[in-house]
Amino acid sequence: MKQFKFTIRGNEYEVDVKRLESGSAKIEVNGTLYDVELQKEDRPSKTPILIRPPVPVKKDAHQIKKTEGGTFRVKAPLPGNILKIHVKEGDEVKKEDKLLLYEAMKMENTLLAEKEGRVKSIKVREGDVVLQDDLLLELELEQ
Repeated sequence: MKQFKFTIRGNEYEVDVKRLESGSAKIEVNGTLYDVELQKEDRPSKTPILIRPPVPVKKDAHQIKKTEGGTFRVKAPLPGNILKIHVKEGDEVKKEDKLLLYEAMKMENTLLAEKEGRVKSIKVREGDVVLQDDLLLELELEQ
């Protein structure tokens, strides 16, 4: 199988590995056969093993919940500046009506109503700087 030459304390040894199995080997040293038990040396790995806890997922997390009536919260999609507010509290809005003009990433964006309803409250003013997911206004949905 493999041949090796060892020099131990000035003596030379020719070693032939005849058979190598999981826990033992048959070797020939200078013409004499030996059965040798192999011991595996446990060395810690230099590569760290990352162990992360499992992410908790609710059983119904994949389902979309339909809301009927109640309040719909309009949040900022990106950080930016409020340039103009097109509605005031108490106004009736239909789907796709303009709510406000918003500057984000050097572009002007018009936020449109996603649902029909009445403007319940406006949480920002023109000139305000908002962060992503900041509450801009609330719509009271029609039942």
